[in-house]
Amino acid sequence: MTDLICQRILLKLSGEALMGNDDFGINPDILQRVAREIRDMTRAGLQIGLVIGGGNIFRGAGLAQGGFDRVRGDHMGMLATVMNSLAMQDALDRLGVACTVMSALSMPDVCESFTAREARRLLSDGYVVILAAGTGNPYFTTDSAASLRAVEINADLMIKATKVNGVYSADPVKDQNAIFYPTLTYDRALSENLQVMDATAIVLCRDNAMPLRIMNINDPGALMRLVRGEAIGSLVEKGN
Repeated sequence: MTDLICQRILLKLSGEALMGNDDFGINPDILQRVAREIRDMTRAGLQIGLVIGGGNIFRGAGLAQGGFDRVRGDHMGMLATVMNSLAMQDALDRLGVACTVMSALSMPDVCESFTAREARRLLSDGYVVILAAGTGNPYFTTDSAASLRAVEINADLMIKATKVNGVYSADPVKDQNAIFYPTLTYDRALSENLQVMDATAIVLCRDNAMPLRIMNINDPGALMRLVRGEAIGSLVEKGN
């Protein structure tokens, strides 16, 4: 593991990233490619906690905007993350990767219940630990859940793998003059509302000195290059 810059990461995958070019659900090719990349990182000695969003299936906040009860909508969103987590577990199982799903909501017939102590033990034993159902509470995003879990499992680095190359001053699709930030501080991300993650997630990282890397999951092999030291995407960390 001498060529790795960290021992344990929390990898946050957006649900939308699993769609590929589809409009809904899970693209099997994307799922299998990401699973292979996770397998390769575990073979290199990296310990991986994984949080997957549910936006490819349900978004509780979006349902609420349409008049849906917010708490009920958020619970549906949590269940969507469990579905994505089980799909990833299946993909990893087929690759021979030791893997378990731990849920913030109790569903013993489907997956284990989350405890930080057990998650850390499994990670130390070489398991990929998929952390599902967000925080188990409504009104919290999966980004906030990922930040919380990163702190709880004592990760060295949190990686948000999404469909953009990193952090920009504006939406690069809509603004050709958007400036790319290779590095920035938590406070700048908050003060300039740069849409890195929601404020709760950023504050959790900031207050616990959890370095955060934003990168594009659609760049094959980028995850491995990143954990081997290549400056990929944007790094958000504490300022001097």
